[in-house]
Amino acid sequence: MAGAASSAFTIVKPHQVRGAGKALLKAGLIGCGGRGTQAAVDLLSGTENVELAAMGDLFEDRLETSLKQLRNPKYVSYLAGQTVERDGKPHQLTAEELAAELPKRIKVDPEHHFVGFEAYKKVIESDVDIVLLCTPPGYRPMHFEAAVNAKKHVFAEKPFGTDPVGVQRFMAAAKKSEELGLTVMSGAQRRFQQEYVQSVDKIKNGAIGDVVATYAYWIGSPVIFQKQRLAKWGDMEWQHRAWYSFVWICGDQIVEQHLHNIDVCNWVMGTHPVKVVASGGAAWRPKEEIYGNIYDHISADFEYPNGVHMSSYCRQYPQGSYQNVSELIVGSQGRSNCRDLGEKGANPYMNEHIQMVRSIRGEGPHINHGMAVAESTMTCILARESAYSGQQITWDQIMASQLDLMPKAFGYDLKMDEPPLPVPGQYKFI
Repeated sequence: MAGAASSAFTIVKPHQVRGAGKALLKAGLIGCGGRGTQAAVDLLSGTENVELAAMGDLFEDRLETSLKQLRNPKYVSYLAGQTVERDGKPHQLTAEELAAELPKRIKVDPEHHFVGFEAYKKVIESDVDIVLLCTPPGYRPMHFEAAVNAKKHVFAEKPFGTDPVGVQRFMAAAKKSEELGLTVMSGAQRRFQQEYVQSVDKIKNGAIGDVVATYAYWIGSPVIFQKQRLAKWGDMEWQHRAWYSFVWICGDQIVEQHLHNIDVCNWVMGTHPVKVVASGGAAWRPKEEIYGNIYDHISADFEYPNGVHMSSYCRQYPQGSYQNVSELIVGSQGRSNCRDLGEKGANPYMNEHIQMVRSIRGEGPHINHGMAVAESTMTCILARESAYSGQQITWDQIMASQLDLMPKAFGYDLKMDEPPLPVPGQYKFI
């Protein structure tokens, strides 16, 4: 007989909601770099009765560094002043409570430190309810599929893959996650940034008339994670350490970063484009090992099913150059930058985790953004492949593509040839 505490909502399956109200939820982190560590902080600081129970990474030094940071009160002190919900009421976090409470919820004993190429399996097999997928995105489809098969709720950093075959794999798992009633939260945090949520809702309801054009920009400085290769590192370890410079594991800038802006335009339009013509190249990135084989600029002209176009431009030049990370929606009766029609709210990086936990516990709307953000990921890959090949590419073509960039074997010392920088006319879209 169900207890009174659980009568407020329906428990469909044990793996969906493990109990009523503030039931304890355990999380496992896969990928312990800067973004993964931050995701764990956002989850633990924004929610109650959630613990971090397992961690996995390819490299032991990254896992141990992450764990040390999570247990350091000074590392999380910057969150003081952020507003969260406690007992149904707004609550402003203090430095004192962060320092006192957060380290207590890091329950990762030595037996749950997992290192290596199989670490993700061990985290998922642990007694966790939520899996945080924060490795470089080349691994996202593989890890997401495994988490869904194990019936875990998922926070998946964006993007959701780096090639068409991988994103198709992610989409298949996303459909299964919907059938299982799992919560799937993406790292596309604008979807939980109040000024965006309110503005997009108003745009969809005609605040600026019919949408006639959309614009997306990510113009910033280069991301170089590893500036020197140590002699002891084999090819595969090096490409993981310098992952942002290699297409197979990062997807290029348009996929790894510019997805945020393109996702907003897809969100506004309620669908994905049907075709694109794009161009780009490497005007600034030197032909040196640390810069790998990605472009430093791509511009794209997308077309949606109703004939509306999205003009997209991403670029990485040295610090000190012009920067612009934004979106613009032009309507028949006005325009919006997708923030100006709403009011600022809670920290979106924290809020996405708050809403994920509310979804899991049945306290808020059910959330599964797997398919929507997978389509935005594929939209970005669509443009990248057009720029690389110099061809117009349609949505049907990218969905039928057999391009698979993932290695077929894994090992720290594995020999990996670095593909050349793609040249339109020579590069062939598969």
